[in-house]
Amino acid sequence: MPKINGNEIRPGNVLEHNGGLWAAVKVDHVKPGKGGAFAQVELRNLRNGSKLNERFRSADKVERVRLEQKDQQFLYEDDGMLVVMDTETYEQVQLNAELLGDTRPFLQDGMMIVVEYHEAEALNARLPQKVVCNIAETEPVVKGQTAANSFKPAILENGVKISVPPFVGPDEAIVVNTETMEYVERA
Repeated sequence: MPKINGNEIRPGNVLEHNGGLWAAVKVDHVKPGKGGAFAQVELRNLRNGSKLNERFRSADKVERVRLEQKDQQFLYEDDGMLVVMDTETYEQVQLNAELLGDTRPFLQDGMMIVVEYHEAEALNARLPQKVVCNIAETEPVVKGQTAANSFKPAILENGVKISVPPFVGPDEAIVVNTETMEYVERA
């Protein structure tokens, strides 16, 4: 595995640190008035989800891990486990539903997701960035309410609460960004 300097760590990098696999969530490069520069890195453990703040100087070497990414199709959920199928080999694999985190309600039947593996162990799963959802409940459209940045609360069919522009009504299909949990456009 390649070793990188502490100042080369970027958000999204996966590092082997203290005997575990950690994903860099946030990286701040700090240059204090006295002493050497360092990177203040917020790490998240890929196996148990715990967080850690660590300082890396440019002279520190850390091992960067490359995860194998596979596109897989979601089939169904069974007792907190997601059953996905590799579209090349048609092999079915069970994954822990916790891998999706907050984006889990946006998972739909037949959806293609990206699963990241390290030595045959699934460590992370990502949904497509944009997903089409239907609005279950929102306030009715009010004529003349065209203020540029006014949003109103809405509840999607999957139970997620988001803010939508005033012109969007109930039972409409909209596109939602799964990373920011925000309205993008009408579908």
